[in-house]
This record gives sequence, structure tokens and C-alpha cells, in this order.
Amino acid sequence: MNQYFISEKDRVILRELAKKQYEYSQQEKNKKRIQEWYAHNSLKGERPMIHLEMWTFAQEIIPQRLQCEGEFAREVETTLYTHFLNQELFDDDRVTLDYYPLPYDTYFTLFNIEIHKHEAAGSLGHEFISVVEDLEEDYDKLKQTVFGADMESTIAKKKVLEETFGDILPVKIKMDCLYSVPTQMVVHFMKMENMMYNIYDYPDLFKEMMNRIADDTLAYYRFLEKKRLILPTVGGEFLGQGSWCYNHELPDWEEAAKRPLVTKDVWGFMDSQETVGLSPEMFEEFIFPCYQKIAGQFGLLSYGCCEPVNPVWDKCISKLENLRKVSISPWCDEEFMGERLRGGKVIFHRKPSPNYLGVGTTLDEDAVRNSIRKTLHAAKGCKLEITQRDVYTINHDISKAKKYVDIIKEEITDHWL
Repeated sequence: MNQYFISEKDRVILRELAKKQYEYSQQEKNKKRIQEWYAHNSLKGERPMIHLEMWTFAQEIIPQRLQCEGEFAREVETTLYTHFLNQELFDDDRVTLDYYPLPYDTYFTLFNIEIHKHEAAGSLGHEFISVVEDLEEDYDKLKQTVFGADMESTIAKKKVLEETFGDILPVKIKMDCLYSVPTQMVVHFMKMENMMYNIYDYPDLFKEMMNRIADDTLAYYRFLEKKRLILPTVGGEFLGQGSWCYNHELPDWEEAAKRPLVTKDVWGFMDSQETVGLSPEMFEEFIFPCYQKIAGQFGLLSYGCCEPVNPVWDKCISKLENLRKVSISPWCDEEFMGERLRGGKVIFHRKPSPNYLGVGTTLDEDAVRNSIRKTLHAAKGCKLEITQRDVYTINHDISKAKKYVDIIKEEITDHWL
């Protein structure tokens, strides 16, 4: 049976959802938000943009809504809901697209190492299984990196989706930002403690491995360019970290029709959460050369996740010339970064602590307001974006999440200058 088969019953359900997404996309406030994102990413915005990232607690919202029976149909149904539920439930600044985005099926398997992990039952806890433990003894396990693209599966999915609801909601082959997280990949096959030991025990060999990662990533990018799989990132493409690519600076679809795009034409994203245990000096010596080599491939760059960037800002991250957004996580020194970013060309991308929304059955409104006011004060003179991430439960209370977004809006209205 065709793995992308959609029954007639499921087709009816998906068409109704596609219609709903398109209707949300045509609302005036949605169109206004698109223009505000363009202005924001171009450093011309008049207010901070807000996004409550839903995917981490979507299990409390989406499954009970699903009606489709087929496996592929349920995947598509889930995706359609993710496209408009933010607008319907929370009224944050996430844009509802007027199309169904479909990425190419690509893959990149670093050193051709298959990743395995143990997962704790009923929890998010997990442990990666070490493949490489002693870097010197196990170096021969670092084989040639494998990458490629499954064009047939992408085209097959597109055909089925177009037949299902393409007359209502166009299906477009799109590419999100180029996403590169080298130290995460290292930890996945080496584990955190082994990474730290190997940096100490085999410093030169570790640097050689990191340089190979950079070179293999660049080889993958050249493959994407050769296959013409680099597509514009100038609209609602996902930028990572709860943000989007809207901009007028990078080449658009009209330009892409004239010539093959290269990585310098698109957004990239990088982070290095796994190196918070390294000193800034060790980060500069062992990690940053790889990151700088990859980051230089992009037209614009968004950097950082949960790691505090302030310890490595001055000597490392600030030197990334194409940097446009930097993550200011709950563990980051907001005041330090506000001073560094004030009046500059890098957006202060704040990630508030998830505890305010994710812990407890009721909101501590005073605590939320004080947290947001602290951010608004620290980011004064900067371009500010607020993405609430890593909330794994809202205690099945949508009104609580909506109130949280409303409080942030109120604080911006009252305290943002």
C-alpha cells in the first residue's frame, strides 16, 4: 500500500482543516503581523515580537482533536493544527501561513554513526549510548559522513497533498533555515562526560575531529547547492528557536528562478548548549573554530538556545559578522547582553524561564510581570523578541497560556519605550 495514502473519509477532514488554515491566514491581523515580522527582522520594528512555542505541550491540545484514521493522514492533520492553533488559542505573533510547507527529505549522518539512546518510560528523560568513548582508541569509528536527499518521497507526498487539498491550500516545497549544531551531534555519539574527558586527554585529536565536522558540514552544503536544494528563506520559513525568517535582505524566489542559490543566500542557525561546562578560553580554542567556519557560510545567522552566551560573547560570538539574532536564555546575564546589543544590529531574542507558565496550576502574575519588566529594562535600546520555549505542560489549561501571552502584551504596552 502507498505509505502516503489518504482515504476519502480522511480527505474530507483534511480539506476542512486546510480551509480553516487558509481563512486564518487571510485575517487582517495575520497580514499585519507578517509586515511586523519583516520590519522586526530588518531592525526596523516598533515593538517586541512574541511567540509561545506550542510543540512541547501540544500533546495536551492536539491529540483529542484528531479525527483521521490513516497514519499519514494523522501526521498531516497534526501539522495543519500546528499552523493555526497559536492564532486561534493564544493570539501571539505566530503567523498562519497561506500555504502548506513541505521540506525536501534530506539527511546528514555525521561520521556514519547510528545514534542510540535509552528513554525513561513516561518521561522526557533519556541517555545517549556512547559509540566513541576514548577518542584515540575509537577514532577509526569516525567513518565518512553520509548525506543525501530522497527526492522521490518528497515528490510523492507533494502529489498526494495537492490532490487532497491543493485547490484550497497550496502545497509548496520549502526549506527552513540551515540548522547546524556540532556539539550536540558529538554528545549524541560520545556522551557529555566523554566529550569533556577527550578534550582534556586528546586536545589535538579533538580539534581534528571538530575540523572534520566543519568540513563535512560544508561538503553537505555544497551537495545541497549542486542539487539546487537551497531555497529562499525570506518569509514564514522556520528559523529555529521559535522564530521565522521574514526579511527583504536575502535573495527571494524571483532571484532563485534566475540562478542556483548558495548558502550565503539563506539564514542559518547554530547553538552549543553542550559546552556550558567549558571555560570561555576552552570554548574559544576547541569549539569556536568549527562554529566560525560553518557560520561564515550563511547570509544571516541566529545563534543560541539555552546556553548563556554572555561568557563567550566578547571573544567569540560577537565576531560572527552575519549574526542577526542571539538567544538570551533564562541562564544568560540580561543586563550584560543588553549593554552589548544596545543600538547594534543583533536582535535580543529573550527566552523567559518556562517555570512561570509550566509549573503549578495557576499563574503567579506578579512574578511573570516582574520577569518581563526586567527583560524590557535590560533590552532598552535593543530590538527585542520574546519566545517562550520549553513549556512541557500547561496543566491542560488553555486559558492559562492565553493569559500568559496577554500579560506579556500588557507589559510591553505599558513599559516598552
